[in-house]
Amino acid sequence: MRAHEAGALHADIGHKAPPWLRAPRDPNDLVTSLWSMSAKKTAEGSLVVGGVDVRDLVAEHGSPAFVLDEDDFRARARAFKTAFKDFDVYYAGKAFLCTTVVRWVMEEGLNLDICSGGELAVALRAGADPKRLGFHGNNKSESELARALDAGVGRIIVDSQYEISRLIELAGERNVVAPVMIRVTAGVEAHTHEYIATAHEDQKFGFSITSGAAFEAVARVNEAPELELLGLHSHIGSQIFDSSGFEVAAKRVIALHARVSDELGVDMPELDLGGGFGIAYTTQDDPSDPAQLATEMGKIVEHECRAFEVDVPKVSIEPGRAIVGPAMCTVYTVGTVKEVELDAGAMRTYVSVDGGMSDNIRAALYDADYSCTIANRYSDTEPTLARVVGKHCEAGDIVVKDEFLPADVQPGDLIAVPGTGAYCRSMASNYNHVPRPPVIAVKDGRTRVVVRRETEDDLLRLDMGTAE
Repeated sequence: MRAHEAGALHADIGHKAPPWLRAPRDPNDLVTSLWSMSAKKTAEGSLVVGGVDVRDLVAEHGSPAFVLDEDDFRARARAFKTAFKDFDVYYAGKAFLCTTVVRWVMEEGLNLDICSGGELAVALRAGADPKRLGFHGNNKSESELARALDAGVGRIIVDSQYEISRLIELAGERNVVAPVMIRVTAGVEAHTHEYIATAHEDQKFGFSITSGAAFEAVARVNEAPELELLGLHSHIGSQIFDSSGFEVAAKRVIALHARVSDELGVDMPELDLGGGFGIAYTTQDDPSDPAQLATEMGKIVEHECRAFEVDVPKVSIEPGRAIVGPAMCTVYTVGTVKEVELDAGAMRTYVSVDGGMSDNIRAALYDADYSCTIANRYSDTEPTLARVVGKHCEAGDIVVKDEFLPADVQPGDLIAVPGTGAYCRSMASNYNHVPRPPVIAVKDGRTRVVVRRETEDDLLRLDMGTAE
């Protein structure tokens, strides 16, 4: 069937819920598996997170706003640290990063992955130990690599022969030895959206194992006195629920690890299997907990190392979404409600809120599904299938494609969307010159602004034009 020119959303002409979405008996109820651990509804129907009523939070800080549950974030970080006790755990900062989060990560005993000079600047400003940083990126500039070397970053994950050359030159100029891991592509087809699957051959990241490029990169790094070869790095994608992808990747990466040992006489001390552990955005998602993941991945590594007769290296993983994703929700205010007539007399309820694709691009970018709830009151009306949309001048500006909301949803209501901690604020934009929302940390009934709301002055400060 030919796709609709404007995208799949515009070909969806019926008013039917997706097969996984069921009408709730009570649209006021929370699906607790989608929310941070402290989230609950009061008898009045208002949402409380970290002991803070979101009505009070919006009254003080406005909307839209990202609400970050500190205790939930820390608990999830500790869960990975405890479950993967024999591994190094790196928090993937690209999911969401600010100085406060860096400090939480360091205090909970995790390391930190960064992938740009800006993320390195945040980490250093927060006082992170540079030795506990890993620097990713397929196109690091000379200035970024130089700053990483000057700061003493603990490992640099190289992604191309050009980067190896740059690093050799920069390290030589500084008379230092750069600690290096080799990003490899294992040729694994992860069961996820093509834009977030990163281990198949036809994409921008890493050196191919199959083509031999990965072995060539390892050999070159090993021969360079300016570089210290730490090991191999593999990442199969994001929002992964099935450990079979990790198993196939580990087999291929450890096979290369063994070949390096046999042919080059080098026993690389480390191995990174990446992250990408999925979370529940809706009831169709069934993620594994850290303990289960640790058991499965530990067995996979031990089995493959035994099969290839190599010692088990120090293994690391990189959860980001699985820590911060459920720890944050976004609260919006409803501006308009519109009933739109579709084909064959069907109707769709469009609920417009005061944010949208500028604070959550994932629905437009990945066709990602989200859930939501009325957050300011109790309703005794029947549930109705609605589409929550943003305020931007774009037909694809959809926040929640399908959800059952109370039939009396109206302007002024608050709507909260769970699971927005990862790749929402971090991918936010100023589309239509809309200032980005704040991030408000909540704990023990108190709020704390960790990233302030942008203002129009912030936007205009970068505009170098002057009045005629």
